Amino acid sequence: MPLQGGLSIERMCQLAEVSRAGFYRWLQEPQPVEEEMEVRSAIQQIALEHRRRYGYRRISAELRRRGMVVNHKRVARIMREDNWLAVQLRQFVVTTKSDHKLEVYLNLARRLKLTGIDQLWVADITYIRLTTEFVYLAVILDGFSRKVVGWSLERDLSSRLATAALEQAIATRRPAAGLVHHSDRGVQYASAEYVAVLEKHAMIPSMSRPANPYDNASCESFMKTLKREEIYANQYNDLVHLRSHIEEFIDQYYNRQRLHSALGYRSPEEFEQQTRHSDTMTQFRCPSVEFALSAECKASTEMLGKGIKWPSPSPDPIPGQVRNDQT
Repeated sequence: MPLQGGLSIERMCQLAEVSRAGFYRWLQEPQPVEEEMEVRSAIQQIALEHRRRYGYRRISAELRRRGMVVNHKRVARIMREDNWLAVQLRQFVVTTKSDHKLEVYLNLARRLKLTGIDQLWVADITYIRLTTEFVYLAVILDGFSRKVVGWSLERDLSSRLATAALEQAIATRRPAAGLVHHSDRGVQYASAEYVAVLEKHAMIPSMSRPANPYDNASCESFMKTLKREEIYANQYNDLVHLRSHIEEFIDQYYNRQRLHSALGYRSPEEFEQQTRHSDTMTQFRCPSVEFALSAECKASTEMLGKGIKWPSPSPDPIPGQVRNDQT
């Protein structure tokens, strides 16, 4: 990608002894695949750094600050194609009646104390860069065993990507009603299509707090492991090639062979099998929910009774004496 630096277009044309019209004709020529991917990578990096708050104008300005000459219309086209358009924040309005489908749910996952599998599922989405395109991977993990129970790989970030992973997990595990499904607040998980699948199978949605990735730590850890041990260690010809490698990594290696320190250095499948054998009643248990008092609530609790003089209890009557109201 040619870097412009601090020089204006007019000054560069003067130094190169070319006309501005000739420069713009050259600029509009079809760009090679490598240059296109470099621009897409830079746009994606900026979008992630700013948590998708930047639109095409600010990203175009940031590219210029980094010395990359990219027309703002081209930036808008790439962002539209890769589904990186800025998230339009809406003002939160508390109402007792609402037809709003993109509802944000309470964070229940951080309060759960798990006792078995299929009590909490954790979902997340990540991107994978190929030679000529970006693809997206949606994953669902069991919160107790860290086993990948569902995943989907597509070329776009539509709600269908997340829904396919959820449907695969349901078909594989067949969980009982009351399972808590935890995710971030992305539009894929808040869409009407996704919520309908959760409601159909009596699952309870839970969503992370704003700008707090720690609530989704187990899934984030898996994504990091996948990229470090599989994606960055190999080269893929196309989406089909990548899909076969991810399937082998998840189904044959990660779930069945890879030892997890959080599971006492056991694989997820081994951990689940030993859990089932050690306690046959685990599958019938429900997770417990813990509620912690905030500092303000604790202070209020400690203030109860202070400064208030309660009447002392009346002394017991002397044996042999009878009170007047008892005669």
